[in-house]
Amino acid sequence: MGMDCNSFIILLQLMCLADLEFDYINPYDSSSRINSVVLPEFVVQGILSLFYLLTGHWIMALISAPYLYYNVRL
Repeated sequence: MGMDCNSFIILLQLMCLADLEFDYINPYDSSSRINSVVLPEFVVQGILSLFYLLTGHWIMALISAPYLYYNVRL
């Protein structure tokens, strides 16, 4: 579930950047669209990391820890 949602968010961000590259939208609209999905991306990553810890997937929790730390620092 978490990986599908993150993939969708990344795809949406890439589509916004492609529209910006071809001058379909202005930079302000592109950044506001991308910023609207940043917080949900952080929440999904946090939930996924917590899920790994609660279910005992220690290796996956360790792998996702640097990305979670980076998101918390942002």
